[in-house]
Amino acid sequence: MTTSPDEAGSTSAQFVDAPTRTVTAAGAQFVYRDLGADCGAGVPLVALTHLGANLDSWDPEVIDPLAAERRVILIGYRGVGSSTGTVRDRFEDMAADTIAVIRTLGLSQVDLFGLSMGGMVAQAIIEQAPDLVDRIVLAGSGPQGGPGLTRMTGVMVRAILRGAVTFTNPTTLLFFTRTRNGKQAAGAYQARLKRRCTGRDNPVAAGVLRAQLRAVNRWGRQQPASPADAGGLALILHGDSDRMVPLGNADALLARFPDAQVRIFPDSGHGVVFQNRQAVTDTIDRFLRR
Repeated sequence: MTTSPDEAGSTSAQFVDAPTRTVTAAGAQFVYRDLGADCGAGVPLVALTHLGANLDSWDPEVIDPLAAERRVILIGYRGVGSSTGTVRDRFEDMAADTIAVIRTLGLSQVDLFGLSMGGMVAQAIIEQAPDLVDRIVLAGSGPQGGPGLTRMTGVMVRAILRGAVTFTNPTTLLFFTRTRNGKQAAGAYQARLKRRCTGRDNPVAAGVLRAQLRAVNRWGRQQPASPADAGGLALILHGDSDRMVPLGNADALLARFPDAQVRIFPDSGHGVVFQNRQAVTDTIDRFLRR
């Protein structure tokens, strides 16, 4: 069940029971969840999720600690999950949609937390509406023309096929290392994703994955963008064993955000945020704290 912002009432501080709301913007209805103990305080954090994900793909043990200190808004993409419209295959279009949603929600300034593909959308948001964004967190993401991004489709297809043969969720193969630590983290992560039992987002259709992979491929073929006017207000998080977005993208992002803070996590893959959730949320909290 979805509700409008006016109907939703007070927000919830817990991911598992936060109501799913809808907002009409840019000719479509977008689903979102609004969390936080005090939604009137500070700059809201807008979180954009990874490729092939819906609102339920967020880890509750990442979102809840962040929402304990600030308002956190999880925004879905057009045509994904319960959001209406045709799924986008360009990050510039996803960014325009997100900007429209943010402004429709009455927000004049936000922080951004972009996870993987969400970080690419976040960079496009900065290009289109630099005055809207104060601080940006990019986790497991890459810039335009980033190394290895055009190979992501092949990496994903091989993982999906291997997952089908071995009865393994592809995100276990794509997000985590194959060490003992990585395997344990993968199992715990999959269990946490099942905690929300009611009010879940609609499943992600196969066409969404194809469109978003086209967007990544386009992004990887673009010329690198000029350094952003973000000063030191950028935080880059990456796993040292990321197969989907290779580690070299962290250095490439530094060319885009020269004064950014960077933290590389050992024995961590593309699911760096989920595997190191306490360290990650502590790092983000310090970075965002005014």
